[in-house]
Amino acid sequence: MPGNTFGTILKLTTFGESHGKAVGGILDGFPAGVEIDEDFLKRELARRKPGQSELVSQRKEEDEVEILSGIFEGRSLGTPIAFLVWNKDKKPEDYDHLKTTYRPSHADFTYSQKYGLRDYRGGGRASARETVARVIAGSFAKMLLREPGITITAYVSAVGSVAMDKPFNNPDMALIDASPVRCPDQETSSKMIDLIKETAKKGDTLGGQISCVVHGAPAGLGEPVFDKLHADLGKAMLSINAVKGFEIGSGFAGTRYYGSQQNDEFTTDGNRIITKTNNSGGVQGGISNGMDIGFNVGFKPVSTLMKDQKTVDEDGHQVILEGKGRHDVTVVPRAVPIVEAMAALVIADHWLRNQVARV
Repeated sequence: MPGNTFGTILKLTTFGESHGKAVGGILDGFPAGVEIDEDFLKRELARRKPGQSELVSQRKEEDEVEILSGIFEGRSLGTPIAFLVWNKDKKPEDYDHLKTTYRPSHADFTYSQKYGLRDYRGGGRASARETVARVIAGSFAKMLLREPGITITAYVSAVGSVAMDKPFNNPDMALIDASPVRCPDQETSSKMIDLIKETAKKGDTLGGQISCVVHGAPAGLGEPVFDKLHADLGKAMLSINAVKGFEIGSGFAGTRYYGSQQNDEFTTDGNRIITKTNNSGGVQGGISNGMDIGFNVGFKPVSTLMKDQKTVDEDGHQVILEGKGRHDVTVVPRAVPIVEAMAALVIADHWLRNQVARV
C-alpha cells in the first residue's frame, strides 16, 4: 500500500490500524538542535483524543506517545524521529457484524475492491485513529516553526446549519479550547452544542467547517508550478478523513466578486509591503505574500449513524445495518488539532525548502 508518506524535505510516514496493536509514524528530515517541548506535545494530543467530553466518541484512549528515536537530552538529533501510541481500548469484537457488510459512505467497499481484503475492525487503516500520528508530527513541526515565529490556529466555524457570522482573523486559543466544540464565539458555540445534542438523540450525525489562520509566515513560501503553497495545503487538508472541501482566502465566495472587489491592493506598513485586503488568503501565484494565510476546510457528516441503514453484503444481498458502537456525532471539534498539524507540516516543509534554496 503506497501513499503513506507526506512531504518533500520534512517527510512523515504513518502506520497502524484502528484496532491493531498501535499507531505511529516516522518523521524524517527534521533538523537537529530543535528544543523538544514534551508538555506541549501532550497538550496537543489531549486536544485530539476521544472521550474528552460528552459530545465526542467515548473510546478511552490516553494517547500517550512513546518516542523511539531522534531525540536526545531534550533536543532533536537530526535523525528520523520514530514514535508510536499503543491502542489500549480496542474492541475488535464490536465489529464482527461488519465482516461481510459494506457500511454506507465508508471505505469498506473501496478498500475491498482495491486490495481484495480489508480490516473491518473500525475501518482499519481508513479510520481516523491514524490521525493521532499526524498530530504528533504536527506538534514537532510547530516546535520547529517557533524559530521563525510562525503560529497556526484553527477553530470550528460551522456545525451543520449553525455557523459564525464573522471570521476571527486573530482567533484566541484560550477561547477556542474553552469551548467543547472549539468555537471561539460563545453564543455560536452554545447553539452548536444544542444542535449536536439534538442530533445525537435522533441517532444522526453532522458535518461542519474548520477555519485556520497561519500567522507570521514570511513572503516567499511555495514552489510553483506544481508545489504551490495553497495546492500543498489543499492536498494536506483533503487527506484528512471526512474532508470534502478546501478553500483559501475568499474561496468560492470570491467567484461572485468583480475583479475590482477581489484584487488585493498593495500598500506599505512602515518598511513592509502589505495588502489592504486579503482575499488571496496570503498566497499569490502559489507563493506566500507575507499576509496571514487563511483557509476553510469542509467536513462531511460522520458516516456511522445510530440508526438502521440499508446496504449490501459482499455477495450483493440487501441487508440492514444496525447502528451501534462508540462514534462522534460530528468530527470537527476533535479535527481542529489535525487541521493545525497538517498545516504545520506543510508550512514547515516549505520553510525548510526555502532554507535549502538559499544555501
